[in-house]
Amino acid sequence: MDGLRYGKFFLVQFPQFSTLLLPLEPLIRLYFSVPFAGLVVFFAVYLGIINNPNFSRYVRYNAMQAILLDIILILPGLIESIVRPPMAGPGLQVYITLYNTIFLFLFACVAFGMGSCATGQTARLPIVADAADAQVR
Repeated sequence: MDGLRYGKFFLVQFPQFSTLLLPLEPLIRLYFSVPFAGLVVFFAVYLGIINNPNFSRYVRYNAMQAILLDIILILPGLIESIVRPPMAGPGLQVYITLYNTIFLFLFACVAFGMGSCATGQTARLPIVADAADAQVR
């Protein structure tokens, strides 16, 4: 959900892609209408799933990968708060390209993770798989 903000340019450029997100619309509206929903979900997943030995390692590992992807999203937000986004010119094109890249990377990770889970395989997402392995006991 936190990565949806990076899809704003992509979804305008390719509105047909937004039809993939239509089934999630009620959940998206709820998530963004509740104050601190992101923080609540973050801690609920971390404390309720990852640190709960009643869940299988497979579930806890996938939840940890999702948490780590969410943590990685802090970096572009931090950079954006320090460096003012350009309003026009080539700088704006770079900005749009970076937003689209972040969104597509996250979408690919989610799609790959869902596909792997549907087939019963362990998804090893780029950047976060080794860290998730180390965190899940």
